[in-house]
Amino acid sequence: MRVGVLTGGGDCPGLNAVLRAVTRKGISVYEHEILGFRSGWLGPVEGLTMPLGLDRVEEILNRGGTILGSSRTNPYKIDDGIARIKATMREHGVDALVAIGGEDTLGVADRLTHDGVPVVGVPKTIDNDLGATDYTFGFDTAVHIATEAIDRLRTTAESHHRALVVEVMGRHAGWIALHSGLAGGANVILGPEKRFSVERVCEWVERRFERQYAPIIVVAEGAVPEGGGEVLLTGEKDAFGHVRLGGVGTWLAEEIAQRTGKESRAVVLGHTQRGGTPTAYDRVLATRFGLHAIDAVSDGDYGRMVALRGTDIVRVPLSEATAELKTVPLERYTEAEVLFG
Repeated sequence: MRVGVLTGGGDCPGLNAVLRAVTRKGISVYEHEILGFRSGWLGPVEGLTMPLGLDRVEEILNRGGTILGSSRTNPYKIDDGIARIKATMREHGVDALVAIGGEDTLGVADRLTHDGVPVVGVPKTIDNDLGATDYTFGFDTAVHIATEAIDRLRTTAESHHRALVVEVMGRHAGWIALHSGLAGGANVILGPEKRFSVERVCEWVERRFERQYAPIIVVAEGAVPEGGGEVLLTGEKDAFGHVRLGGVGTWLAEEIAQRTGKESRAVVLGHTQRGGTPTAYDRVLATRFGLHAIDAVSDGDYGRMVALRGTDIVRVPLSEATAELKTVPLERYTEAEVLFG
């Protein structure tokens, strides 16, 4: 059979490892043909393809990003988008799709399954917020990058006796902020799950300065202050209705400076968390996902997503994977507060 594969949504360390695993096992074990679709769901809509053979995936295991490219295309917002996907699959003789992505990409995959398109999903997001899987690949790399940045920023913060606010990604879930903040020894960790008091943050900051140390504050881009709203970079929305967040770190740094009289700076890590070489953990997890995804395709087990449960890879319904975002339990933030100050 011929299997199409695509990567949608934001790029993520480990995507190429999935493509490599799907291609190698698909060809070597099942004798399938593997056809890549470029630029996420835009690929099957527009017929943008790239053949994937063993030679093409030989040297991509350690590469960040995705050799297929990506986009935030929503075929359900395009005129005749689903009909065009089906026509493209018929034209290229594609029997099934492997869709690698987060909530939006897999949400489309779930709807396509109900519309008669055979799809298997692979969970991908640095935010680690997909339900039905314990971890997604890309998260470990993002946490490592953020933790290293915190380590580096600590020395310059101490040298200049200033507060540093580190803004990390996390629209609806604060997993990156929590894990990198704990690993980096941050004094304050703020996530989208729990509105924060600026006054209390300033108290922690002043307490840290009283002990002759410079405070580090880690804040997720989706964190919201009490009595306020999300800080938007622009009011523009993407094809899935998401506004572009960004700027809460800068806003908070200015509030800290005004309220405490202490010098404060903000650092926005942004897309550095997505880029570069994936960690060993993400390479292994992504590879395992890819191997199990092509197994599911070969078994004709469509409408499913491969997921990590404990140390095992299992198959779950796509509808379960996208039904609810996995956010940080509020008690985790409460537990972390004992380390603040």
